[in-house]
Amino acid sequence: MIYLKIQEILEEKGKSKYWLTNQMGKSHHSVSNLMKKDLSGIHFDTLEKLCIILGVTPRRIDSIKK
Repeated sequence: MIYLKIQEILEEKGKSKYWLTNQMGKSHHSVSNLMKKDLSGIHFDTLEKLCIILGVTPRRIDSIKK
């Protein structure tokens, strides 16, 4: 299972989920799904866009839980 540390990164950068939703050009629901603890997958283009917007590498943003 994949967990994206989006909330932690947003807090570090002083940004909100609302800001991220606007930057991503996705719905609030879609961004909320990305932030769930039980994310089962993500498209590489979405991961790349998140990394660019947040200014991080994929290694910094993800965590794999067993």
